[in-house]
Amino acid sequence: MPRPKPLAEFVDKCLGPALAAQGFAAADVIVAWPEIAGERLSRFSRPVKLEWPRRGRGDFHSRPEPATLIVRVESAFALELQHMAPLLIERINAHYGWRCVGRLVLKQGPVPRAKAKAAPPPELTADERTALAAKTAAVSEAPLRDALERLGVAVVGNKHRDPRTKP
Repeated sequence: MPRPKPLAEFVDKCLGPALAAQGFAAADVIVAWPEIAGERLSRFSRPVKLEWPRRGRGDFHSRPEPATLIVRVESAFALELQHMAPLLIERINAHYGWRCVGRLVLKQGPVPRAKAKAAPPPELTADERTALAAKTAAVSEAPLRDALERLGVAVVGNKHRDPRTKP
């Protein structure tokens, strides 16, 4: 029986061609972007493409020129990212271990974000559940009754929540 393989081996094989088309050798800068750019800026920016300069006919033995990293950024954070460009270039190069990025090009536009997970419904005591069921029992339509019960759970559950904490 063959040994199990880590998922990372399959991901690199599947994503490798798509990343190579965008100039990335691997997904490491994309994955490490929150550490490189910082948590706040990484929510509003994404590395899109790494453009390498063309080499001349006899330049294959010399050290390659640094690439240009194209970053999509939401317009409100473009100025801040522009001011941080030298620091970001330094962090990217430190991540790779050599001077592979020489400049950043910012492209303004929307940055897709992961959707926030919905908070779990608050826990109610047995007495609260009984009182809520009694108040909605008079509603004859099941979908409306279920919606009112969900609303009641949210309203009663918010009374238990500490007002100083976020939901």
